[in-house]
Amino acid sequence: MSNLDRRTVTAGLSAMAGLAGATGASAAPGTLSWLVVGDWGRRGESHQREVGRAMETAAAELASRFVLSVGDNFYPDGVESVTDSHWKESFNDVYSGPHLQTPWYVALGNHDYHGEPQAQLDYAKSSPRWRMPKRYYKVDDAGLSAASVDLFCLDTSPMLQDYAERISHYTGKPITFEHPAEQLAWLDASLAGSKARWKLVYGHHTIRSGGSGHGDTPELVANLLPILKKHGVQTYICGHDHDLQHIVRDGLHYVLTGAGSEVRPVRPVEGTKFCRDISGFTAFTLSGTELRFSFRDVQNAVLYQAVIPHAA
Repeated sequence: MSNLDRRTVTAGLSAMAGLAGATGASAAPGTLSWLVVGDWGRRGESHQREVGRAMETAAAELASRFVLSVGDNFYPDGVESVTDSHWKESFNDVYSGPHLQTPWYVALGNHDYHGEPQAQLDYAKSSPRWRMPKRYYKVDDAGLSAASVDLFCLDTSPMLQDYAERISHYTGKPITFEHPAEQLAWLDASLAGSKARWKLVYGHHTIRSGGSGHGDTPELVANLLPILKKHGVQTYICGHDHDLQHIVRDGLHYVLTGAGSEVRPVRPVEGTKFCRDISGFTAFTLSGTELRFSFRDVQNAVLYQAVIPHAA
């Protein structure tokens, strides 16, 4: 970790400690809470701002330690630079509450590749909360180690067969190609080396889904799913389909949370425990041998909640 990263991590966690004391919100000993949002950056429109306000309320309630963003951070065509107006209008002005000034560990989505994805990595070099050290990475947070959980962020767009053609069509320029075989090999080795009780993986694209926009992703079923099963990953978290879904299948739990702004219809599929086309986000709390999560709407109302046991 660079000196800048150490300073920003320390500053972010110190700020949260102060906020918890000021508001009375504090995590119970041995617990770790965080929020997840996906498919959100619409300059506050299409319920994005309302979701942001609800996330602030939930973050205060749970003493959330950080936020995961599962991609499609800026619509419709990503950002072009670190000074793009999207940073202010879609990120800083929307998620402005004091309890959301924590680290945001960010994945890239397919719409982020319509612009300049490197700009999102560059922004992380100066932002006190935007964290994207690489296009895929293991989350570095002291709270995760204390709770015996490892989080792995994936860049799923390069894993799709039509990735290069589609992105070149949108951008009209050459792209920096991330070889999917290298990423999958990294994940395989990283999971094999993990000593954590909990192993959670997140990225943008679905593996299983009943969403009307996309549904299952055959390439991820064929190439990513076997690695997750091999290493006993309990949960795969993603967006891409604009809805909220919980699917239990293939020996793991799929938590789909792509409802950070607009939504699309969704239907039950094999293993569906819950699905709904409503704008919202997900809140996680890890405590001992249980991982709890809840889907929440624009009023921070709990729509659904479930427990994921260690032996998923």
